[in-house]
Amino acid sequence: MIGDVVGEPGLKALENKLPGILTDNGVDFTVINGENAADGFGMTKTTLERILSCGADLVTSGNHVWEKRDFWETLETTTSILRPANYPQGLPGSGWLAMEKAGTTWVVINLQGRELMTAIDCPFLCFDTIVTTLETTGANDRALPPVILVDFHAESSREKEALAYYLDGRCALLAGTHTHVPTADQRVLPKGTAYVTDLGMTGIHNSIIGMDAKICIERTRKQVLYRMEPAAESADSESAVQGIIAEINGETGKALSIKRFIV
Repeated sequence: MIGDVVGEPGLKALENKLPGILTDNGVDFTVINGENAADGFGMTKTTLERILSCGADLVTSGNHVWEKRDFWETLETTTSILRPANYPQGLPGSGWLAMEKAGTTWVVINLQGRELMTAIDCPFLCFDTIVTTLETTGANDRALPPVILVDFHAESSREKEALAYYLDGRCALLAGTHTHVPTADQRVLPKGTAYVTDLGMTGIHNSIIGMDAKICIERTRKQVLYRMEPAAESADSESAVQGIIAEINGETGKALSIKRFIV
């Protein structure tokens, strides 16, 4: 799984580096959070296609997925993009998907946190509802259990860890997104769920969360909501792809290991 792609520099970093990462590590299934791919806020059909063409099997998102109203139609008609499942009913798109690849049923669930963010429906109960739906529709009746991956797009580290322990043993991997700052707490929890509080971001490394540092400083110092912009490419800037690689036992649907990378 790969952290939030920020603007054109993030897209270029993916295009230049992701194919090699996947080949070198023998990756079977790749999930990328793309909610900041279109100029730092939201997505377009073109940015989605660029992420998929790099080797992503599925693209997740978060609160910024609603920024580009034209993209709502793509949410409704394309199965390769998810939005958080715990938004109230009636919005376009889907929050989870089951798909077959390499002889495995992969279930990807996109959830959004509530602490320090807009309070939407409960992510804990939403996960339970989705798993019940999987059992009802027979996805869990296969000889082997599905491999369940969760992108938890949330601000609070406490909320992320709480959901991880709540789901421990019921999903193969829970990776946090949204803060754009990679955390060093990757581990496999006692019952077999791989976890990391935040994947980080994919974009200009010498920046503030992938955004122009000067604008972010002025926004914070003056408390004026200047519109943030992705950091620009320059001679002294370097783009990085940040994320994790988890090894999962296909027979049990539980994690064996998790490691972080910044390339």
